[in-house]
Amino acid sequence: MARTFFRKLLMYMSSEDDSDDALNERADGQSSRQPRKFIKRDRIKGHKSLFDDYFSEEPIYTSKQFRRRFRMRRPLFLRILNEVEANEPYFVQRRNNAGALGLSSLQKITAALRMMAYGVTGDFMDEYIRIGESTAMESVKKFSETLVRIFSDEYLRSPNANDITRLLGVAEERGFPGMLGSIDCMHWKWKNCPTAWKGMYSGHIREPTIILEAVASYDLWIWHAFFGMPGSHNDINVLERSSIFNELAQGHALPVNYTINGHNYSMGYYLADGIYPKWRTFVKTIPSPRGNKNKHFAKAQEAARKDVERAFGVLQQRFAIIRGPSRMFKVKVLTNIMKACIILHNMIIEDERDNSDDDDFEYDQVDDVLPELSRDHTTEFMEFIERHHQIRDSSTHHQLQEDLIEHQWLLYSQQ
Repeated sequence: MARTFFRKLLMYMSSEDDSDDALNERADGQSSRQPRKFIKRDRIKGHKSLFDDYFSEEPIYTSKQFRRRFRMRRPLFLRILNEVEANEPYFVQRRNNAGALGLSSLQKITAALRMMAYGVTGDFMDEYIRIGESTAMESVKKFSETLVRIFSDEYLRSPNANDITRLLGVAEERGFPGMLGSIDCMHWKWKNCPTAWKGMYSGHIREPTIILEAVASYDLWIWHAFFGMPGSHNDINVLERSSIFNELAQGHALPVNYTINGHNYSMGYYLADGIYPKWRTFVKTIPSPRGNKNKHFAKAQEAARKDVERAFGVLQQRFAIIRGPSRMFKVKVLTNIMKACIILHNMIIEDERDNSDDDDFEYDQVDDVLPELSRDHTTEFMEFIERHHQIRDSSTHHQLQEDLIEHQWLLYSQQ
């Protein structure tokens, strides 16, 4: 007993001595924690290397390699660079308090675009561009936000009169008069979804996702993008919250007039899959077609509806950041990144579009003049309700489908 007592006493005395030594070290300003090590990145060298590789008069890498690594051609990239630098002070190169030059706009935008294109982390860009991980992440957020602010009005707009004329002309050649595109939804996995929200954002794949509703045309241009709904919703729930038919219901959309099988129609339509409702503005396939007419129509509808599926595939192939699980924490940041990818996607399509495809379609059934709205609020409200019911008219949906079946079979028999 005596030995055990003295052993405990010695241990207690030694622990007191150790705590006194630790207190004395803190009092002397000597902490056990190591200070953060400063990494002296040669930013000027990183900028010079990037410029010599891709942007000098005689670059090391070819234009084909530039197109593959930047997802776009050099003139388009320089246009985006100049616009972003002119509208966002964050990308303007500045000097710090020591007088040293900071990162250039070329380095920040290249890092942001590479992270969006390849889906890599911010640390991956450090060795070549000489940019820190936190700065690279901030560049992605600022770059996507600036793109949405600058280019949304031009590259996330509804089709104008010229666009509708071109779309209707191509649709007429494909055997679907009055078609404006195809509609569908895509899920983007959210890896860093807050734990309290996982139940709301988890759907049929049992993982948190965020839904994108989009309308794409034959050239893979995305005309409508509605993003942000939790993954627990289906396509019908997303449609009810979407703004795709707002302009049409309010009377602000351009009228689309066409004739099929002797019947006149005044609203364009989208090709959709089976889950969408039987509205006047949707044309769906036949689940179990019987007879040669129905089988041929189902085959043609399903083939044309693949435009939106192809658009999703090309979008994810160009920008791997939306193909894999997202590591961001805020829905607003995810929304800006998704919209920025769609804007860049449309800009690339516009830049690389073959001019020979822009034929002068003679389609005189599109009216460029919007209908005049009445100043009587009661009349405007009643007209809004009437247009709302017209959009959801199931009888016109069935009539349109029957007319398209006959039209497709007539074209098939004439071949």
